[in-house]
Amino acid sequence: MTEEIARIPKYYDVKGRLLELTKSLAPGSPLPPERTLAVLFETSRTTVRQALAELVVEGRLLRIQGKGTFVAQPKVAQVLQLTSYTGDLRTVGLNPDTKILDISYITADEALGHRLAIRPGGRVLRIHRLRLANGEPMSIDTTHLSARRFPGLRKQLETNPSSLYDTLHNAYDVRLSEAEEVIETILATPYDAQLLGVDVGLPMLLLSRHAFDADGHPVEWAQSLYRGDRYKFVTRLRRPGGVS
Repeated sequence: MTEEIARIPKYYDVKGRLLELTKSLAPGSPLPPERTLAVLFETSRTTVRQALAELVVEGRLLRIQGKGTFVAQPKVAQVLQLTSYTGDLRTVGLNPDTKILDISYITADEALGHRLAIRPGGRVLRIHRLRLANGEPMSIDTTHLSARRFPGLRKQLETNPSSLYDTLHNAYDVRLSEAEEVIETILATPYDAQLLGVDVGLPMLLLSRHAFDADGHPVEWAQSLYRGDRYKFVTRLRRPGGVS
């Protein structure tokens, strides 16, 4: 008995044709209005709108409220390694910038105290930053470090908001040696969307990093929220014990 072939949704066909259309356009080029595309593809504006929405979520198109839909820039391919945001972007030819949203002290709860090897109730320096590439908001970082281990760090970063890892190395002789990272997907909240200039509900990549120094002592607990439409992570895998 021959299996019945599932019917391809109309919007999916339109999505494929839109992708072909964008191949001939440079990043930043505007797409025709929905009404024009509906006529071109002989379908409804609702179908076109659904196809456009999926391509926006996938990062192939960029929608700007009040201006229209444009061909998106290629995603930034970030290699998963223990390096700074500044160094990562410079490696791929982009100009990094950081806007400090808040630097303040908080009290460690039991979970955070365990991660930083300090007692619950101890002081923790919380660094909340907006990361940009060529002036475009890319991610939101929230980093936690032991205030006792890094005295004066808050003042240094407020005076010279350069790479945090460079500051830890130059001012405290602490170099990160290894880290455990977990990547999850979440949706952009209204707060995230406003900072990053994206739609509420856009899929985001949440990277949680627990980093340690060469002696195995925890240095930071950080969470970075990356735009799912502008980022992709790359890693190289090796088979344990070699290939058999």
